[in-house]
Amino acid sequence: MRKRIVKPGPAETTAVSDADWLNLSEIATVEVASEQDGFPIESAFAGSGGAGWRAGLAGEQLIRIVFDAPLAVGRIQLRFEERERERTQQFSLSWCPAAGGVREIVRQQWNFSPAGSTVEIEDYAVSLEAVSALELTIRPDLDPGDSVATLASWRVGGLG
Repeated sequence: MRKRIVKPGPAETTAVSDADWLNLSEIATVEVASEQDGFPIESAFAGSGGAGWRAGLAGEQLIRIVFDAPLAVGRIQLRFEERERERTQQFSLSWCPAAGGVREIVRQQWNFSPAGSTVEIEDYAVSLEAVSALELTIRPDLDPGDSVATLASWRVGGLG
């Protein structure tokens, strides 16, 4: 076994400039199950600082990005925020190859708590070729109730 003593220092980050994210408004169409007035789906793709998207109905929601032409995807970043109520959210992220079908990338749960855990950021490095669509299914609360799905931001980076 090898051992190495390292001194604490600043954490390394993989900074991504806005130029590295795809401009989805120019290359894709977004499909959404519902949206609340004042929280349109477009605001989740506007980068940081927007109001984000909020479902217009309680329960599970689907958001699909359909690309005009198949492309390579190298990075997917999702940001969820919940500052008002405690809930356990589950989401699944999938991709659709140009050849057909749907393949799951990840399925994950997160516990939101206004007293502490209010933001979830998921950043995935992927290597997907010929992607015709990306799908995000959000189940806002594993307990029955009237919780609505939210998405602060969704960014997609090309493979390169």
